[in-house]
Amino acid sequence: MIPAQVANATLRLPDTPGVYLWKGPDGTVLYVGKAKRLKARVRSYVLGDELQTPKTRVLMEQATALETIVVPDEASALMLESNLIKEHRPRFNVLLRDDKSYPFVKVTVQEPYPRVFVTRCLLDDGARYFGPYTDVGAMRRALNVVKRIFTVRSCRYDMPREMPERACLDFYIKRCKGPCVAAQSQTDYRAMMDEVVAYLAGRTDDVVRHMREKMVVASDRMDYERAAEMRDAMLHLEQIEEPSVMVDVGGGDRDVLGYARDGDDACVAILIVREGRLMAREHRLLEHVEDATDAEVLGAYMASGYLPRESRASEVFVPFDFADQELLPLVAPGTSVRVPQRGARRELLDVAEQNARHLLEEFKLEGLEADERAADPVYDLGRELGLQRIPRSVVCFDNSTSQGKDNVGAVVWFENGRPRRAEYRTMRVKALASESTGPDDFASMREVVFRYFRRRLDEKKALPDLVVIDGGKGQLSAATEALTELELTSLPVVALAKREEEVFMRGKAEPLRLARRSAALRLLQRIRDEAHRTAVGYNRKRRTIRTVTSELLRIDGVGPNKRRALLTAFGSLQGVREASAEQVAAVPGFSVKSAERILLALRKSDPVADAKAGADGDIVPPPSTETETS
Repeated sequence: MIPAQVANATLRLPDTPGVYLWKGPDGTVLYVGKAKRLKARVRSYVLGDELQTPKTRVLMEQATALETIVVPDEASALMLESNLIKEHRPRFNVLLRDDKSYPFVKVTVQEPYPRVFVTRCLLDDGARYFGPYTDVGAMRRALNVVKRIFTVRSCRYDMPREMPERACLDFYIKRCKGPCVAAQSQTDYRAMMDEVVAYLAGRTDDVVRHMREKMVVASDRMDYERAAEMRDAMLHLEQIEEPSVMVDVGGGDRDVLGYARDGDDACVAILIVREGRLMAREHRLLEHVEDATDAEVLGAYMASGYLPRESRASEVFVPFDFADQELLPLVAPGTSVRVPQRGARRELLDVAEQNARHLLEEFKLEGLEADERAADPVYDLGRELGLQRIPRSVVCFDNSTSQGKDNVGAVVWFENGRPRRAEYRTMRVKALASESTGPDDFASMREVVFRYFRRRLDEKKALPDLVVIDGGKGQLSAATEALTELELTSLPVVALAKREEEVFMRGKAEPLRLARRSAALRLLQRIRDEAHRTAVGYNRKRRTIRTVTSELLRIDGVGPNKRRALLTAFGSLQGVREASAEQVAAVPGFSVKSAERILLALRKSDPVADAKAGADGDIVPPPSTETETS
């Protein structure tokens, strides 16, 4: 029977692709599986007794522990599952006798005239390998497009030692420029192969730009056939499948360290790569790190946790530089540390960081509800803004006004990247508008922020981890003044400006510019847009109420209480206008005489309604959505 703590741990798994390992009492791996959604797949083992096969029931009787590894996509999960099955050979897995491997694209850059072809064998021969690829058919179709675009030779001659007497058919149909008959120089051919390598390595932007230039040149020369060929080739460039980061075709042994932090807790996840393949994952939780920087925390782990390991690799990837890094070669000769910035190694480091986040979330959420897990963009936002605590709860402020009237403010609350509408708040702003300059947006922002946080402090409610202001430096300064007055100087606050999407931070003169496609910026934009929507909606509601009730208040003898009674009885101003004098007189506080006076005043302001009421008699309109609010 699976232990209760393992069953409870499955509640906290993320809904992301990954690989799971069921282990026995002695730590032996019993089964390795992949999943598009880890939480749903692993929970099926615990809750789906009626759907289990006899083999699965035996597995659950022997399993006492569960380990999961988060990966970016399903293809990566497929690759990692294959690697782990070959490494551990679990007894409950189907083992492939032929040990089939996935294909790679090989570029023989060590040859004077390189070739490009598909292989399943990785050799240390100086060639460049790209892959592995899980969809062989799509890979071959895209590879044919690449060969056609770059006119790579398809022959197997050992050039220049072996040179044919005449060119093959590819030369005459313009699939090859004929380096074998000196129709293309070695320098020109090598330059073309550099573009091939750049494309296969994922740097497609430069290749597409170069092809677009070729298309324009061909079009200017009225070589429309060549221009159309370039156009079609660019449309097919996106079809080739991205290589999985689960295999490093450069080979070698590496340890990849991912880091995540939330307040006074941190986690380091280690992806163990041996002979170019990801084989395992380990982790270490670090507590009571509230007074240390990230560089100090990672440096402390490297000194006391990583270096004493007997099986450490000669090359280590870390997400950032750490304290006392220059002393590492003296303590551990032969061990090099790198901080990858791009390419497959950076993607592998991103996977390690994602695993660190997942493990830290699991540690933080023990005993809490499973749906409290923070989304990955929340971690990205905390890292981009340099926050010590992950911004699980974020509030955003925005103001809205209509020509100086109906000045209102709105506050939205996001929890773990998702809106929590029960915590939304709206308020009418009391700051007065100037006759010359109109409403003072800075004063309005200061008032809204002050009133909101003063009330939360008075009611002893939890404060958010991050405050976002819709605006620029001026709005940020106004909000900061309000927080300082309430002695909330430690509360992180930023402002997001609409025009350039710049992030202004308290205490920093220059704004922070996040990448347009970054998950952190998209999350900020979503929160900002939700605050703007809420503020504009409340402004429209106030404007409607003011427009509807102003006509009633202009009538002698009608005050706020009688106005409220009329709108409650008839639903809207139009409903009052179309009522009869007897119906109005039936409302408490009104007589027939006062009802006639009110209806006369209302129908003078709306001749169409007056004519309709006189022609049709007493008509009761359908309920209106315009109701009175306090």
